[in-house]
Amino acid sequence: MTAGRKINGDSQDWCTPKKYVDLIKQFFGGRIGLDPCSNRYSIVGAETEFAIPRNNGLIEEWDYKTIYVNPPYGRSKGSRTSIKHWLSKCADANHRYKSEVLALVPVAPNTEHWKKFVFGAAAAICFLSDTRLKFLVKGKEGGKGAPMACAMVYWGKDVAKFTSVFSESGAVLPIPKSTKKTAQLLYKSQCDLLAQ
Repeated sequence: MTAGRKINGDSQDWCTPKKYVDLIKQFFGGRIGLDPCSNRYSIVGAETEFAIPRNNGLIEEWDYKTIYVNPPYGRSKGSRTSIKHWLSKCADANHRYKSEVLALVPVAPNTEHWKKFVFGAAAAICFLSDTRLKFLVKGKEGGKGAPMACAMVYWGKDVAKFTSVFSESGAVLPIPKSTKKTAQLLYKSQCDLLAQ
């Protein structure tokens, strides 16, 4: 069990709370093009949804203008994937298709995937003030809170709008280009050391 989600068990039906769905839709002008991590209980209502476990959003193309991702937080034994694969795909969609991407993820700044795909590629982060964000469980409120802090990460160009929409939900920090370059160099150095 990680971040309130039982990824290695039967249920992946942990859904984004309505207040965040409303903010995401506000940020995207009312429409979400893609939700690659949907499920049958999701209230996101994206125009295109890849429902887990029936569809694997990681192998689909993410050529959409607006994308919202609430990925499984743990490691999937079946597909051998983890949150780093979802964050990589977020950064790739922004880089390759110029997609505007939001992702609701656990705060883990000491991890490889945050160093490379968040600090090394994203434009801004909102560290959510909900100390134990309560996901909807099977579409209903009242689930357990996540055991760690969560953040909304943004890959895109409109940091001012992201700040305006999400600032009441937590601390918003833009990621300067110099930080991205530093993070990428540090990550490359770590990889080089591990390869030796």
